[in-house]
Amino acid sequence: MVEQPEKFWSQSAEELTTALQSSREGLDSSEAADRLRRFGPNRLKPKKRTDSLTLLANQFKSPIIMILIVSAILAFLTSDNIDGLIIVVIVATSGALGFWQERAATNAVQHLLSMIITKVTVLRDEGKVDIPMENLVPGDVVVLSAGDVVPGDCRLLESKDLFVDEATMTGETFPVEKELGDVGADTPLARRTNSVFMGTHVVSGDGVALVIRTGPTTLFGELEERLRQAPSLNEFERGIRRFGYLLSEVTMSFVLVIFALNAYLGRPILDSFLFALALAVGIVPQLLPTIISINLAQGAKRMAKSKVIVKQLESIENFGSMSILCSDKTGTITEGKIHLQAAVDVNGQDSNDVLLYAYLNARYQSAYNNPIDDGIIASVNMDVGEYTKLDEIPYDFVRKRLSILVSKGDSRLVVTKGALINILSICSRVRAPPGKVVDIGSYTDAINTQYAKFSDQGYRTLGVCYRELKEVDRITKDDEKDMVFSGLLVLTDPPKKGIANTLAQLRQLGVSLKVITGDNRLVAANIGRQIGIENPQVVSGPELHQISDRALVRKALETDIFAEVEPNQKERIILALRKSSRTVGYMGDGINDVAAIHAADVGISVEGAADVAKDAAQIVLLEKNLDVLVDGIKAGRRTFANTMKYIFMTTSANFGNITSMAVASLILPFLPLWPKQILALNLLTDLPATTIGTDRVDAELVTKPRRWNLGFLTKFMVVFGLQSSAMDMVTFAILLLVLKSTPDQFRNTWFLVSALTELITILIVRTRKTFIRSRPSGYMVGATMIVLLVTLWLPYSPFAGLLDLLPLNVFYLQAVTVIILLYAAGLELTKHVFYAKVRDQ
Repeated sequence: MVEQPEKFWSQSAEELTTALQSSREGLDSSEAADRLRRFGPNRLKPKKRTDSLTLLANQFKSPIIMILIVSAILAFLTSDNIDGLIIVVIVATSGALGFWQERAATNAVQHLLSMIITKVTVLRDEGKVDIPMENLVPGDVVVLSAGDVVPGDCRLLESKDLFVDEATMTGETFPVEKELGDVGADTPLARRTNSVFMGTHVVSGDGVALVIRTGPTTLFGELEERLRQAPSLNEFERGIRRFGYLLSEVTMSFVLVIFALNAYLGRPILDSFLFALALAVGIVPQLLPTIISINLAQGAKRMAKSKVIVKQLESIENFGSMSILCSDKTGTITEGKIHLQAAVDVNGQDSNDVLLYAYLNARYQSAYNNPIDDGIIASVNMDVGEYTKLDEIPYDFVRKRLSILVSKGDSRLVVTKGALINILSICSRVRAPPGKVVDIGSYTDAINTQYAKFSDQGYRTLGVCYRELKEVDRITKDDEKDMVFSGLLVLTDPPKKGIANTLAQLRQLGVSLKVITGDNRLVAANIGRQIGIENPQVVSGPELHQISDRALVRKALETDIFAEVEPNQKERIILALRKSSRTVGYMGDGINDVAAIHAADVGISVEGAADVAKDAAQIVLLEKNLDVLVDGIKAGRRTFANTMKYIFMTTSANFGNITSMAVASLILPFLPLWPKQILALNLLTDLPATTIGTDRVDAELVTKPRRWNLGFLTKFMVVFGLQSSAMDMVTFAILLLVLKSTPDQFRNTWFLVSALTELITILIVRTRKTFIRSRPSGYMVGATMIVLLVTLWLPYSPFAGLLDLLPLNVFYLQAVTVIILLYAAGLELTKHVFYAKVRDQ
């Protein structure tokens, strides 16, 4: 029986391997499959159930549905079997409709999420294989390299310059170096240097580790369980919650007041209760959760067609309301393909020595692929077969340099390249033409002058240095000293074709781009001018250190480019921008982007990004291209607009009709509609709303970011609700004073008018333009026509008796037609005046 050892950091690797019945070559596939069944998937929490039975049960969990079920039971107990049966049918139909729509949405979402799977490299069947992280099991041997997410709690078997970011576990800012060795059982987490833990990620170096614990049994899983709390809501979710509170207050007021007054007037208690309940159901957009799920899922499918994969559906709303996008330069603004323009000595002359050292460094580094090394290798054709790599010190974001140790015969050579200032800091000498090595002091100005010249021309410039050693096979960071400066690498990464036009499209959409780069300010400013930013405002990393958090809020808004930025400063910039009440997106693909991705309202990464960056992001682009982002933003805004349409439609129409019926019930000697008629009406008019996700969206609703505005929604509901009530009062007057209607004629006419006016409201309120200038989608037109035909058919159908509906004569039908035309004209006029006077932003 395989057990997961306790305090594994204090046990030897051999003991752990034996205890887990594994080996340094890992497991075989059949054993791994058996363990996966026993230990379960490598997840921190169970996967949300999306099977059909669960989705169906979820349709009947809302308080309104529960109240209706109780009401049906009361009706059966009081021998009112017809009303009870009608309520049951309505509840079942509503649940089936929601289930059908949500099931389709869930399947679409699951398909999209399957496109973005974090994988890990393990040793199985005596070879390396990539498997989904969820399939990792205790006893697996995992291979780690820079950018990898640590997939479980592991004991290191091999380690080479392995640095791990453990901030999520220990709060430590700087990466921790991991190495083999023994530590005591009581060693604090931050000092368990022979182990790596789930919830952390590799910054540099590589290693091989034995997986001890997975999923909720890891330290991170236990920590999350103890500290588990409801995830923070995004802006749209907070708006929905506030809207829910508002509707709850209105609904409860209706139920209590109407029930009390009808009971006071001596009407039957059960009828009064069911009528008040039906009014409450009528005002609540009970399909709102389903509509939101459908809209988000359909929005995700549209975005997928634009090569944008949404990992968290709720982020679509924030994506659409994004007004600031922060992005790195390389690969997004520029081609991302580095070209070696020149390799020059301290006098700016072409140098084969600098070229050789640069090629050796790029050719033999093995930490992780990067555009700079790829560009150097592609630009140089050299035979370096006489050199043998012995060791390497990987690049990290503190040193900002990379060193390799190579041998040629009996000689040993350390070659280092990196950011110029970081290279000069370890150099005491310089190789000056014609090959003399002299003190660097007299050449510092010349080197900086060359650097400034190339930077001002838009080139990225790195320094190269070397040092000869004797009879060593390994090097450490302590060997990066007393080096000889060789020269400069001049690199170019030109802007993408059409990028200026893409940025113009973003500006037209109300999204301002802020470039955050590690390049120096001269290079960054030059690129800014090339992509159409006139007189770019640039702030450098050193300047950021001098700006307070409070002052940065305003300064960040005024800045176009942040240059020479350190990784920890990216998060600070994002947080400052968010404090200005903007919705901020951050697009990154590297290890040093993770904190900023987490800090942004919308974290964006790309398919080829480091695992840890993809894992942190809410949205993943299948191409690192701002054109893809433009299409995604438009799709997000259409989704937001269609979601808001449903809320506008239902709240305005329902608020008006229910207010009218509530008032009518108090002044009429009879109920204006039977409870079962109100419930049937509510079900019928909700059907077209389920197609709202397919509706066309007016261009003006896409051209700028829009955010949830409860004040605007409340004004909309009141204004259009009162307009609807006013027309209802006119209808009541016509029915009572002109047509002298009986109670049954009143109810039948009012049922037809209510249904048709709600359909008219859906078609008119869905757009800010006049109805004839903005056509609804084919699905919406089809659903509306079906409801229209069913409404007209019901009085003649076998179900007419169940709903107490009777056919209307031609005279009444003519009156209904006039009322509908007056209602449509009044609604269009109200809409025109409302949008002319009230702004939603």
